[in-house]
Amino acid sequence: MKLKIWVGVMLLLSTLGTVHAAQEAPVQAVASAAGGIAIAAALSMGLSALGAGYAIGHAGAAAMGAIAEKPEVSTWGLIIVALAEGIALYGLVIAFMLTGKM
Repeated sequence: MKLKIWVGVMLLLSTLGTVHAAQEAPVQAVASAAGGIAIAAALSMGLSALGAGYAIGHAGAAAMGAIAEKPEVSTWGLIIVALAEGIALYGLVIAFMLTGKM
């Protein structure tokens, strides 16, 4: 529950920062907008890494339990864990796309 509150607060602050940047003077707006983009890039990478870690932890534990009981499902367990790893890679790609706009 606390994580959801912190995520909401960070998203609200980054949104307010970019809206406030659009209302400032042109030079300050560019600097402030770049700050908002940097915060958004950091949030996308950090939150996707947290989500991937959570998913890998739970899926990996379930996959290891399934493999212990039935070794022929090892391929499926590894595929599911690899898909969870993709969450972090998507966050990294979005972070690079956002930093390219600064």
